[in-house]
Amino acid sequence: MKLTEPMTIETDQSQALEFRVRGRVQGVGFRPTVWRIARQLGLAGEVLNDGEGVLIRVSGDQARTEALLRQIARHPPPLARVDGIERRRYVGRLPREFRIAESIGGPIRTQVAPDAAICCACAAELRNPGERRYRYPFANCTHCGPRLSIVTGIPYDRATTTMASFILCAACEAEYGNPRDRRFHAEAIACPACGPTASLVAFGPAEATDDGDADAVEIAARLLARGDIVAVKGLGGYHLACDATNPEAVARLRRLKRRDAKPFALMARDLAVIRRYCTVGEIEERALTCVEAPIVLLRATDPQRLPEAIAPGLDTLGFMLPTTPLHLLLMDRFDLPLVMTSGNISDEPAVIDDAEARRRLADVASFALTHDRAIANRVDDSVVRIMGGRSRLLRRARGYAPAPLLLPNGFEHAPDLLAMGGELKATFCLVKDGAAILSQHQGDLENAATFDDYRKNLRLYEKLFDHAPSAIVIDRHPEYLSSKLGRAEAEGRGLSLIEVQHHHAHVAACLAENGRPLDAPPALGIVLDGLGFGDDGAMWGGEFLLADYLGYERLARLKPVAMPGGAQAMREPWRNLYAHLRAAGELKPGIIAGDWRAFDGKPLAMIDRMIAQGVNSPLASSCGRLFDAVAAALGVCADRQAYEGEAAARLEALASAAPNERRFYEFGISQSEPIEIDPAPLWNAIRDDLRQHVAAPVIARRFHLGLAESIAKVAVRLAAMRRFETVALSGGCFQNRLLFESVHDRLCEAGLEVLTHADAPANDGGLSLGQAAIGAARLISGGMKSDGEDQTCVLAFPAASSA
Repeated sequence: MKLTEPMTIETDQSQALEFRVRGRVQGVGFRPTVWRIARQLGLAGEVLNDGEGVLIRVSGDQARTEALLRQIARHPPPLARVDGIERRRYVGRLPREFRIAESIGGPIRTQVAPDAAICCACAAELRNPGERRYRYPFANCTHCGPRLSIVTGIPYDRATTTMASFILCAACEAEYGNPRDRRFHAEAIACPACGPTASLVAFGPAEATDDGDADAVEIAARLLARGDIVAVKGLGGYHLACDATNPEAVARLRRLKRRDAKPFALMARDLAVIRRYCTVGEIEERALTCVEAPIVLLRATDPQRLPEAIAPGLDTLGFMLPTTPLHLLLMDRFDLPLVMTSGNISDEPAVIDDAEARRRLADVASFALTHDRAIANRVDDSVVRIMGGRSRLLRRARGYAPAPLLLPNGFEHAPDLLAMGGELKATFCLVKDGAAILSQHQGDLENAATFDDYRKNLRLYEKLFDHAPSAIVIDRHPEYLSSKLGRAEAEGRGLSLIEVQHHHAHVAACLAENGRPLDAPPALGIVLDGLGFGDDGAMWGGEFLLADYLGYERLARLKPVAMPGGAQAMREPWRNLYAHLRAAGELKPGIIAGDWRAFDGKPLAMIDRMIAQGVNSPLASSCGRLFDAVAAALGVCADRQAYEGEAAARLEALASAAPNERRFYEFGISQSEPIEIDPAPLWNAIRDDLRQHVAAPVIARRFHLGLAESIAKVAVRLAAMRRFETVALSGGCFQNRLLFESVHDRLCEAGLEVLTHADAPANDGGLSLGQAAIGAARLISGGMKSDGEDQTCVLAFPAASSA
């Protein structure tokens, strides 16, 4: 990189200043950027890393110093983020020529950068036979490569990563020490002479064809082309790969991985390949090519189709571009997509250890394309979906975590605290220095290995961020493993414990992400999800909460309906259909057999007794269970869901096949507060349409539009009654694009400000952010409650009977 000639160097020590730069400023090329600008401006001094971020010490006239700060702000390195700069006078001698000084320790207040996808410069080297890193699977620089996945401590230097054991060769050391080079202090710097090496390992008796010239990546490509399943070691864990156009290979992977129906992620060489299978608009292209390189959910379209087993029953495909040099080299051999799904058996966390990969994946993959750079921390692929013209995270992990989210005005002096999150799609969140540090996606804590990893990552984050919480925040659900652990941690460490209602946390997460100040007036939170533990002991899931960070009032809800069998009703949608029809009075003699095929052979008499007697049939105002019921009515996953949300996802896909349908089903809406939305009228209309052989996609779309219409009507009515202007949408059901956009557009047309999720998931992956905001607000306001006490909500609904 060519530099302009430096100005005459200023050495007036009386004007020396020190600038403390906080944010994501380590391991991202920040120091060499400062060095280059300072030398061009003729400033004396130094720049260095410490536990709190970066220190810049300069002497020179004020105009040149201000120019340095302006240029840093305007032209930061691609992966950097400056959250704040503090200025003070510096007393001490400074070097005449501006230098990069050795790192020092101190209190840790810096950020660990997320892993970053391969940059264009490294990709070009990889493909250039004249470069010494030609076809080297571990090329990286300060603009790309592993970060969180290899870090073991702070400050972020090579010695605190899994690259510590790889001793730099002379050429890499020269690049590492040269501030003019983009690999200056790139902690994962490597080359074929001194860095990690890729290898192909056979997991079984099968043999790989080798003509003597091919490297490990080339041989792996040949194996995939012939129909093999290959485990591929990525940034934050292993993938399982196969040819996505080979129906037999896809079916075999699904069978061996024990993944009945959950969609597989796909990887393609470039956008041209993706466009053969999906619609890629401008926003989708930006999401696919950004440095985070997430999986992007795209509408599957002609001209070419992949096997149905890739994403059974869905109209979307999840594509990503190559994230690492190894993936890029592999994909360069294919003019078609590969399945690139998590390297695990269904519902387990992805494998990161090589020996573990052989033990757990040998029954699935014949070979492994692996390497000897250890993965310190498991980091899954992130997932985004474009809805309402914005890219929105559904799973926040690789590329995004652990980048902090700045908390709104009023939270600047929030004490350190730890929010434990939920049970499914779990994350946890640290509050430190006015920011929320949201962990990467952890998974479902019901799985023992996932829960072990969750606990390991709690310890890691406390170490990386030098975090000592003054309080722990948990969900009110008494059986959540995260809540049990949080309660035990608070008791064992003598910390305050704050319990937060599930749907209040959802609303607070949306408010915090959108910068809603601590002292802002309440907004209406509409939270539609599966289930959450209500403050009245019932299960909630279709809630209208007038809320701020300190409390809420429940103004409306979906009418509660029994869940016969409890958790079993979450897996078997026919149970929810029966309960809804029973509650609506639609189960008249002769109707069941003729209109509702989902009940064939089912123990309906037993279900009747369970509901009537209130035996394992909790009432739930759940939007998720309503989706299950409608899906079952159309014969979609009626007997069993293979994964959480399958019935709802397939129902949405059905509805998308009737884009021109404008009619909608009516819902009952009570006239006064507290308002109930009653789906009872829906069932008579669906039965009539089924009798008239109306197509399933039309019925599915009428349901979506009717639900959206009723939600918007209630919100607009409440806004007129309660004089609020802002609505926040949260909960996993708002990952449904048709429902989200229909509700969003109706509310905007009514003149309401609508807050939505983008940087944190609307599902339970964002729950810990809301818990953290509520906990911090209570501590700031001095509104701590004793354990089990709750004076932050108003419950207006009377107790209901399940009979």
